[in-house]
Amino acid sequence: MARRLTPLSKLLITLAIVAGIFFLGRFLLQSTDLGDRLRDTAEQMEAESADGERTGAANSGSSANADLIVQVFTWGGYAPGFYFNEGLKPNSRSRYQKEYGIKVKFELIDDFNASRQAWKADAVNLIGSTADALSTEMEGLGDYDPQIVMQVDWSRGGDAIVVARGINTANDLRGKKVAFTPSTPSQTFLIKSLDAAGLKLSDIKPVDMPDNIAAAQAFKAKEVDAAVVWSPDDQDCVSNVPGAKVLQSTKEASHIIADVFVAKKEFVDSNAELIRKFYEGWMKGAAELNGNAGNRKKAAKIFAEEIGVPQDFAELAIDNVRFTNHGDNQNFFGLNSSYRGVTGDELYSSMGRRFESLGFATANRPDWRRTAYTQAVTKTNLTGSMHTAEGQKTYTQPTEADKVAPALSSKPISISFPTGQFRLDENAKTLIDLQFADVVKSYGAVRLRVEGNTDNVGGQDMNKRLSMQRAKSVADYLKSTYGFPANRFIIVGNGPDKPVKGCEANASEACRAKNRRTELQLVSS
Repeated sequence: MARRLTPLSKLLITLAIVAGIFFLGRFLLQSTDLGDRLRDTAEQMEAESADGERTGAANSGSSANADLIVQVFTWGGYAPGFYFNEGLKPNSRSRYQKEYGIKVKFELIDDFNASRQAWKADAVNLIGSTADALSTEMEGLGDYDPQIVMQVDWSRGGDAIVVARGINTANDLRGKKVAFTPSTPSQTFLIKSLDAAGLKLSDIKPVDMPDNIAAAQAFKAKEVDAAVVWSPDDQDCVSNVPGAKVLQSTKEASHIIADVFVAKKEFVDSNAELIRKFYEGWMKGAAELNGNAGNRKKAAKIFAEEIGVPQDFAELAIDNVRFTNHGDNQNFFGLNSSYRGVTGDELYSSMGRRFESLGFATANRPDWRRTAYTQAVTKTNLTGSMHTAEGQKTYTQPTEADKVAPALSSKPISISFPTGQFRLDENAKTLIDLQFADVVKSYGAVRLRVEGNTDNVGGQDMNKRLSMQRAKSVADYLKSTYGFPANRFIIVGNGPDKPVKGCEANASEACRAKNRRTELQLVSS
């Protein structure tokens, strides 16, 4: 026979149930992902009810819900920050909060002009830019003393040149209609690709576009012969235009477009430690993504959910960049004396001069020393192989097939050698520095074919041997001066067998001079 519970027993049981619910609820809130998400939602609702959506920027009309507000575009290079922050908004899962005690908010503003207005108004603290094209913005941003505080990535396939049927090398762009967006990284890429072919913008028919999306549309409508576009629009263009192909991308032109974050000098001077913490956390995220496929998958999931794009789009976007780590940033800011690759100074300064000559950059723009903020990098101490800078690509020994493989571009220069000689004098070395070195450094993921050519004066065997020796002299100089690996070079001596078109007969001294040339050709590896 069951016994009836006394009032005291009922009270004790009720208290036990209530206590169990309380401790279970506390466990769920404090120790589970569900709890984290519930707290994040509550914090976000509280912040939005307190100040609407956002009221300014850190230390300058600061947001109630963030110590640092960072403007971003829909670009895969920002994945390390999203990954380390566990999303775009401050939240309790963020490693920025857990490891550094700071709240970081990423503000997606794809409209370029709107992003700059937000920065000027202190609605965001950092804006995305690129080292190559920042000079074109100095007229509008110069009053705020812009500072590059870190390099985010190198574009590695995110930018591409698509071409119509019949265009097989960059040299074939001569006289063609090419769509691109002026004073942007798209124009940088086009200028560099033309440089590698010995061409200038005046050698093509430029077609200005408001953005890369419009350039892709113009190409698909067959209004132009070529276009500089973003990925994945490049594949869309190829699919929609019969015979079209990707001529080259930043997979080959690996050191041309460097994404960076820019802050006002006043802000970094007042928030040096905040910037350092943000930088260090980002560098940890970049290192973890560079070395782990599982982490990249997680980052792509966060990117897709937060930006609102398909998972496959996010994965492609992430695969089309090199996330620059701490070692890469040391190289970029010129802090590693042994580094002989492309630096931020080279990109910013050289492209600044080019854009100035085209009327897109002011002559009184600040130089690199006034623009580069190195304190975050120098005050960060991250060690271990995952934080070591990216090394040069390794190559196997070139084969006979490499000697005749199709070239992406070919750049001829005339190097004067004394009769029968192949050693370089100082004038020849200076010419190589000016004409070849930048191309070789910018296109860091391709083989380099150096072809020596002669006129028809002298014996065939002697000219073959001499042209090979001269080509080797050029390659040896590039290897020793800039540290390029030996196997990257394909050395060919043509003798008189590849005369310039129109000079096949060597009928004049002018033609013989054209035929006495050395060509640098970029070959996909």
